[in-house]
Amino acid sequence: MPRHFFLRPAVVLGAVATLSLSATGPARAQLQGAVAMPAAQPAPSSAPPATPAAPHSAACTVAADQVRFDFPLPRTAQRLVSGLPIKIVALGSSSTYGVGASTSAASYPSRLAEELVRRFPGHKFTVLNRGVGGEDVSNMLARLDTAVIREKPDLVLWQVGTNSVLDGKAVQPHASLLREGLTRLKATGADVVLIDLQYAPKVITKRNADGMVSLIAATAKAEHVCHFRRFDLMRQWHETEHLPFKTFVSPDGLHMNDWSYACLAKALSLAIAEAAERPTTTATGPSIAPR
Repeated sequence: MPRHFFLRPAVVLGAVATLSLSATGPARAQLQGAVAMPAAQPAPSSAPPATPAAPHSAACTVAADQVRFDFPLPRTAQRLVSGLPIKIVALGSSSTYGVGASTSAASYPSRLAEELVRRFPGHKFTVLNRGVGGEDVSNMLARLDTAVIREKPDLVLWQVGTNSVLDGKAVQPHASLLREGLTRLKATGADVVLIDLQYAPKVITKRNADGMVSLIAATAKAEHVCHFRRFDLMRQWHETEHLPFKTFVSPDGLHMNDWSYACLAKALSLAIAEAAERPTTTATGPSIAPR
């Protein structure tokens, strides 16, 4: 029987616009330092206010089988076994940055740091938010070295595809761009997770949305990296659990809100934990020294 986890909306306090979050032990994630933010980037709090979850019907229900990665996370597993700090970089566009959240502390990278600490008490996790609104895969590749690789991450969460779909760009040329980015990331030894589009009104009306989701899935499989199926998760909220879009999408019809960012973080932490704890030879291999 699938395990389910339930999450009720919580009030979170504001912090600076872009965060480097570090958390150790059972305490909530604490602000470690601010990260430079592009001048044109709006703070999450300046976006349309998050829509409150519908009472009694908006429990965040996540089945372990639903979010299970196709591949393990050997680097993350090694760090956990060795008791070493784990650095995660979240690369993406506005839904990584946190547009639609009431505060930067309600973005998914911020909430993910808290969720991982709850799952792994005593371990230190640093989650760097490297989301920039409006970017597509080409923009992200241009700053891959400075925003991601320079940080020497153990795990990279790469959210991609939405802006290309919104701009009506052809899907197929993205295959080579994704492979280029994955090749560069894998060369660092980091684990990589691709995160696909959000299931939101302004996305699903675009003719190439399904094609982009399929391309991301196929590329992840071919490159042997993990794929987090955000599109399918959010579609289940709407089509199976019958949650109205206003429960998990901001009034702009595009961005997520506090409830959905929190549920996304819950689901990601479950997927990361399962993949990192999955029995593999690499997970119990030689210990690795801190970087």
